[in-house]
Amino acid sequence: MNRFDSLLTTAHQYKASDIHLTVGSKPVFRVNGDLKFSEEEGELKPKDTEEMVQSVLSEEQWKLFLEKKELDLSYGIRGVSRFRINIFHQRNCISIAARIIPSSIPSIDDLQLPSILKTIAKSQHGLILVTGPTGSGKSTTLASMIDYMNQHLSKHIITLEDPIEYLHSHQRSIIDQREVGFDTLSFFNGLRACLRQDPDVILVGEMRDWETISTAITAAETGHLVLGTLHTTDAASTMDRIIDVFPSQQKDQIRTQLANVLEAIISQRLLPTADYSGRRAATEILRNTVAIKNLIRNDKMHQIPSFMQSSKDQGMHTLEMSVKQLLQQRVISEEIALPFLSGRGA
Repeated sequence: MNRFDSLLTTAHQYKASDIHLTVGSKPVFRVNGDLKFSEEEGELKPKDTEEMVQSVLSEEQWKLFLEKKELDLSYGIRGVSRFRINIFHQRNCISIAARIIPSSIPSIDDLQLPSILKTIAKSQHGLILVTGPTGSGKSTTLASMIDYMNQHLSKHIITLEDPIEYLHSHQRSIIDQREVGFDTLSFFNGLRACLRQDPDVILVGEMRDWETISTAITAAETGHLVLGTLHTTDAASTMDRIIDVFPSQQKDQIRTQLANVLEAIISQRLLPTADYSGRRAATEILRNTVAIKNLIRNDKMHQIPSFMQSSKDQGMHTLEMSVKQLLQQRVISEEIALPFLSGRGA
């Protein structure tokens, strides 16, 4: 086993979520949200990270990396796990950031996510968005929802990912997984093409630009179920972000389209547990009721949180409500919860 594989294996054994390999530093593992320096390895030298990268890249990938200065790829070690790897330059040296992907797909129940996600996953058409900052578990939540569909529904599911993380097998559904950069040139190209591939469900790994967002909304309008992610913190800011990417003369039209196609927004944060033995997701869930549709059409996003607070019976709740519940159950500590409570910051 080469040095890079050995470090990735160690990260998996530590139950780390990520590993960082940077010149001038010991290897660093992120465990339960905290950074821990390797006790066995010394500081990495430029030749160390270069040799690690060359051990996993093909000649074509190496040339592409030298040209682009950064590269995303998926990587697997048999019997250990799969990894999402980003290779980049910093201070004229090579650095590596790798995300450990569990070998099995956790279920909605395994992740202790609200059971309403199972109902949302059974939607026939529309737009479902999973949002949150980097490292908040969006990809894992989406994978659990796709896996639930795969087990319970007969669908043709196409995923567009950068890179492919969880590997899905065909069960009741057929799942085609396409990797941006290898199987398609971009999210937009892949999304536009897959509309001709008879999909029932389309997963867009990241909705980065107005072309992708516009095509996703159109796909949802034409009877497909579209799932996607955005790096936004809550339901209201998610809708603002979508509308803001469009020119001013199109904003009213997009509000109307969004009000018609939106099924749900799931926003989440991963918080360390009180005993720091793991992390739990605090969630915010918006479902597109008649009242919510009217707020979107009339550009009254600021009123959405109050509607969510009073619509628990419809499966909705705010992030603050979720954090309070985790605090009451003593899953998280008061110190962790405070920034998410009213009048205490975020």
